[in-house]
Amino acid sequence: MIRWYPEMSLKPFGTIGFIFDAIEAILLPMDSKQLALLCREFADNKKAEDIAILDVRELSSVTDYFVIASGTSEPHLRAIVDEIAGKLQEDHHLRPRAVDGALQTAWVVLDYFDVIVHVMRRDVRERYDLETLWGDAPRVKPRKKISSKGDS
Repeated sequence: MIRWYPEMSLKPFGTIGFIFDAIEAILLPMDSKQLALLCREFADNKKAEDIAILDVRELSSVTDYFVIASGTSEPHLRAIVDEIAGKLQEDHHLRPRAVDGALQTAWVVLDYFDVIVHVMRRDVRERYDLETLWGDAPRVKPRKKISSKGDS
């Protein structure tokens, strides 16, 4: 029998994802930093520009991390947003708690509770300058990709 357990987010424990099998669901905790790094990776898959992760845990009670990424056009923004939301849903059974903004306004926000993703066109990003607004927040460095032995 297949059992389904809804995904949940518990602030002190991080976001919880699930693996489904024919017998029961297995909980796999995903901490907020891991989620932010995944969002960065998925944005990078669609060639998002100037991707930044800000650690706002010490500055905000609303969220732990901001992921900020730029796109060059409405179709590019759509591709980035769809990649992040789609991959998190498919691979980790996570959906944003809220989606705000629109492609026409050139700024879309995906709220995953512990991680808030801002995808915006470059001119909008420069105008609102979230990195300066949250200038006291340390930046999280991306994971280094491991090259295969065949690479030179």
